[in-house]
Amino acid sequence: MSVKNWLWSTHVQDETRARGESIFVRFGVQYLTDAVAWALAIVAAVVFRYDFVVSRVHWVPVLFLCLVVIVLQLLLGWTFGVYRGRFTYGSFEEARAVAYTVVTIALFSSVPVVIFSAQIGVPRSLMLISGFIAYGLMGAVRYLKRMYVTQRMRPDNAQPVLLLGAGFMGSLMVRRMLTDRESEYIPVGFLDDDRSKRNLHLMGVPVLGRFKDIVKVANSTRATALVVCVARADSNLLQRVTTMADSVGLKVKVLPELDDLNDGRTTLKDVRDLSIEDLIGRHPVDTDVASIADYLSNKRILVTGAGGSIGSELCRQIAKFGPAELMMLDRDETGLQQTQLQISGHGLLDSTDVILADIRDADALERIFVARRPEVVFHAAALKHLPMLEQYPDEAWKTNVLGTLNVLRAAMTIGVETFVNISTDKAANPTSILGHSKRAAERLTAWAGKETGHSYLSVRFGNVLGSRGSLLPTFQALIAADKPLTVTHPDATRYFMTIPEACQLVMQAGAIGSPGEVLILDMGKPVRILDIARRMIAQSGKSLEIIYTGLRDGEKLHEELTGVGEAGAHRTHALISHARVLPIDPSRLDRSEWQRRWDDDQAETAIVGIERGSLGGVNR
Repeated sequence: MSVKNWLWSTHVQDETRARGESIFVRFGVQYLTDAVAWALAIVAAVVFRYDFVVSRVHWVPVLFLCLVVIVLQLLLGWTFGVYRGRFTYGSFEEARAVAYTVVTIALFSSVPVVIFSAQIGVPRSLMLISGFIAYGLMGAVRYLKRMYVTQRMRPDNAQPVLLLGAGFMGSLMVRRMLTDRESEYIPVGFLDDDRSKRNLHLMGVPVLGRFKDIVKVANSTRATALVVCVARADSNLLQRVTTMADSVGLKVKVLPELDDLNDGRTTLKDVRDLSIEDLIGRHPVDTDVASIADYLSNKRILVTGAGGSIGSELCRQIAKFGPAELMMLDRDETGLQQTQLQISGHGLLDSTDVILADIRDADALERIFVARRPEVVFHAAALKHLPMLEQYPDEAWKTNVLGTLNVLRAAMTIGVETFVNISTDKAANPTSILGHSKRAAERLTAWAGKETGHSYLSVRFGNVLGSRGSLLPTFQALIAADKPLTVTHPDATRYFMTIPEACQLVMQAGAIGSPGEVLILDMGKPVRILDIARRMIAQSGKSLEIIYTGLRDGEKLHEELTGVGEAGAHRTHALISHARVLPIDPSRLDRSEWQRRWDDDQAETAIVGIERGSLGGVNR
């Protein structure tokens, strides 16, 4: 059954239950209607055949034939699913099933009629003519019934909306809106730039113009909102739509993910207001599912930092590919519980899929890896707050540098085939403790890839929207508290990406990366933090002040994705670039030299993992 008919069927069944009808009663009435259609068709056909001279009709064989056909209609209608609730009123699927039933009956009953026509006094063409008439009557009844049900389902007191896009998603949404009495929206027209759709009507809703006609169409229809029904709407399109919609006072609303719509997991209540995440971080991702499945399906997979924002989303997406075992490791038991809730539907924390451990504990990690023997590792555990690590650089060293080394060594001990280290854009030309520590982690991962020859690689990207403690939740909390928003510098820019998009590309990178590489995700254009603050204040409807605090120690005005001197930068995927950093042997790491160099010149983009006795950085 198609998505459209599934949705329609759901509405029809709800309507049936609301009227207190049983499925048996409903389809019993439908069968009786079809039986009457056959009787009328046969009588009409024989009357037409004898030019309305009723006295020439042999009524006994005709009535007997009616009885036989009515019985066959029940048997074959059940066989073809007409009376088993498989199809919806007036759908193409139902029309096809009814056609199969009528044609089979007509052919089956025509054989004795043709052979014994002279003896029983029935015209040989009777069943051919009556078959066409019966099918027409059945179709007409179903069409009228569908029109009646559709009219009953139309929402009352709903706000008029325009739909941008008259394609698959547009047709899906207009059908939902018109067949849900609880819908908050009633569609009054479409906007679509496809010229071939300019005269199109979907369920009676017309295409009223192109997107550039939004002002004229909004004024003529008195619509209050614009629903974006474009499957792959990126941030650039949504920004343009918002600008145009704001000029005519239309609220912009967006749909859930296309996969959720196709699977029927959403309702009209999931149509939501445009968020800041949509405007700055919505990047369509073409995921090569086959290549991802090759290295994830039926494999034992371990994710460190599984209780965090990135780690938990990675676990959720990895679970879709059917791993043999998904091991979620973190030192935060509450975070693990939340992740388990998303994956397993419970947070009992009593199963082996959750592992409570700290990546700083090398011995514990080795025991876990030897006992559980993962084949693929995603290393997302890290400390990430720049100002905090500026105050406590030792913590960055212990977790981001030595913790990563502990995970790498445990993985190398048991021969892990694929190791993906989650890095950050702050590792490119680092100027902060966070950036230097993550740069060191990249170089250690490159060393492991060189030593093992396996796919040990790093993936680097910028800020993720919605992660704990990130920019947007901070701004939202300040707005909720009616406090001023703090921005470091009016010209400061950052790269942004949503968590699901970043995780999709991380998994893709794991499939295409080579040993020792750093894969850099395309984050689009950097966004001014000031613009985000202003837009969020505007969306809140409040009048709040913006305070400039100045750049903090180690903080850049503009982030970078590629470091100076990174060799071999090239692209094999539309949104992923490849580069290389120099590997560093763990035996040459020296914590005191690393700190001394940082203290001497923290503004200079130099080194990530100071080698004993030399600077050894790739940027020197």
